[in-house]
Amino acid sequence: MSQSILLHHFPLDPASRQARLALGEKKLAFEDRPVRYWEFDEVFHALSPTGRTPVLEIGRGESRVIACELMAVLDWIETQGGKPALLSIDPAERAEALRLRTWFDRKFEIEVDSPILYERMEKRLQRLGPPEAEPLRQGRAALKSNLVYLEELLGCRDWLAGRTLSQADLAAAGHLSVLDYFGEVAWGSFPLLKTWYMRLKSRPSFRPLLADRLPGMGPVDHYADLDF
Repeated sequence: MSQSILLHHFPLDPASRQARLALGEKKLAFEDRPVRYWEFDEVFHALSPTGRTPVLEIGRGESRVIACELMAVLDWIETQGGKPALLSIDPAERAEALRLRTWFDRKFEIEVDSPILYERMEKRLQRLGPPEAEPLRQGRAALKSNLVYLEELLGCRDWLAGRTLSQADLAAAGHLSVLDYFGEVAWGSFPLLKTWYMRLKSRPSFRPLLADRLPGMGPVDHYADLDF
């Protein structure tokens, strides 16, 4: 009998999206509990003292396991076996996947997500006023430089870290899909990256993400299109 899996997440959180993609790729059935992370949630904060999503709750009772925050969640998912492996057994590709995963969840989050998603999404959710132009300008400039780098990687690789789909691709997809929701990615300027993203969007694991909607903040028209 398979064990129960409950994911506490925010739908448009890049880290939460990585967890959902990884669960989908591994074909692990799970229930989800959306969390409004900017509000106190007694159940969620008892599991995540930092208040950061995602959190994975595996099993029930005394045997329950709590994987708190993204690295622990992805590690647990990867240990469940099954195909595809999201971290290669090839040492070079595995190291590169982990490097790029860290790139997105540190460098990219600080330079790009923090200004753009804060101004375009978080301020509105928390009723903190309209977006400011200068943080958006800085975030968009950083986004462009990061996209140039990804385009260069895909010029010599099948996937971001090498020959196979990996956690690096899920990290990139988690971040870029949220930015794409708000129309922030100039796909036409990055043809290799666009092709890579279309391949990911067509995978079954991605379909639930394309159905996500925030009340009062709908996505751009092409958001759910597989061929855009």
